[in-house]
Amino acid sequence: MKFLRKFLDNQGKHFKKGGRLEKLFYLFEAIDTLLYSPDKVTKPKTHIRDVIDLKRIMMVVIYALIPAVLMALYNTGYQANLILSQGTEGYQLNWQAKVISWLGIGFQPDHILGNMAHGALYFFPVYILTLVVGGFWEVLFACVRKHEINEGFFVTSLLFPLILPPTIPYWQVALGITFGVVFGKEVFGGVGMNIFNPALTGRVFLFFAYPGQISGDKVWVAVDGLSQATPLAQLADPAMNISVKWLDAFIGIIPGSMGETSALACLIGAVVLIITGIASWRIIVSSIAGLLGLSILLNVIGSDTNAMFQVTPMWHLVLGGFAFGTVFMATDPVSAPFTTNGQYIYGFLIGALTILVRVINPAFPEGVMLAILFMNVFSPIIDRVYINKNIKRRLLRDVQ
Repeated sequence: MKFLRKFLDNQGKHFKKGGRLEKLFYLFEAIDTLLYSPDKVTKPKTHIRDVIDLKRIMMVVIYALIPAVLMALYNTGYQANLILSQGTEGYQLNWQAKVISWLGIGFQPDHILGNMAHGALYFFPVYILTLVVGGFWEVLFACVRKHEINEGFFVTSLLFPLILPPTIPYWQVALGITFGVVFGKEVFGGVGMNIFNPALTGRVFLFFAYPGQISGDKVWVAVDGLSQATPLAQLADPAMNISVKWLDAFIGIIPGSMGETSALACLIGAVVLIITGIASWRIIVSSIAGLLGLSILLNVIGSDTNAMFQVTPMWHLVLGGFAFGTVFMATDPVSAPFTTNGQYIYGFLIGALTILVRVINPAFPEGVMLAILFMNVFSPIIDRVYINKNIKRRLLRDVQ
């Protein structure tokens, strides 16, 4: 590693002011700080030292996402192998399935490594494309604005593939992450100034712009020619019976977006984020409370025409993207409130709005995505309300 450190030091002069690669300084600095801790220190004699910085925060989030990534690899391959193991007649094999056949692995749903290998052929191309296209826009805006490239994009680039179906066309991946980075973050001034979560912004754009490729019943299992609805969509249709067990839904062995099917993986990630202090437990707990409270109320009210009224709170917790969105999206420190009471209100309304969209509008069975983005808009207002209350309380205390 000394060789690499020496090489970077020798090449650094070309990227500094006056060097022939001066315009690419921020790209070089991003690579340097990603591999090594910055050697810059504050000049004044009095300053605060802390072991945590933005780079370490983002690395903790990435560590917390590892269980979801592993489940994305396994479940994506498992769902495809489960169908193809019964015979390939009537199905058009994707290039991923052809590679699996060529490698001699076969379509065996009980083969853990085989499932993960099959799933990796879907997940990693989407991830790499997200990283390249999104990274391009990050570097471009950093060079134009002359500021450092923020490590936050590494989290966005990992979150985005996890909330996409395995059959998503690659050109839509590029378009979605472009919209998410440019219009969800950079137009507001970059990291720390955006009011929306960039990954969710890109996902919502794709959902409304190209609903045929990111919704319906043909996108969730990586087998061409197969039509299969998600369990949440099955519950919304009174003519259909749910085809999975609750425990399978909790573990994540169900059709859905690549990385958000496993409530168990999200639970592990939540523990990591809460213990390290990166995510607010108040947002997570209050979101669950909002979901449970409104779903119980609607269970009591009931409906003869809407089957979603009868879906129990336990099913709502494990189906769809609620667990993933609550743990990794709602707790985004940039777009979420920073006041204590504000976090309770923010989280509770996310959970309640999720149920409101899922149940009242059964044509749109998933609601957490829109609930989070909607509350992102009101996050500054919620903070302002509590900040003003604190100011008034302190003024009254000083007068007394």
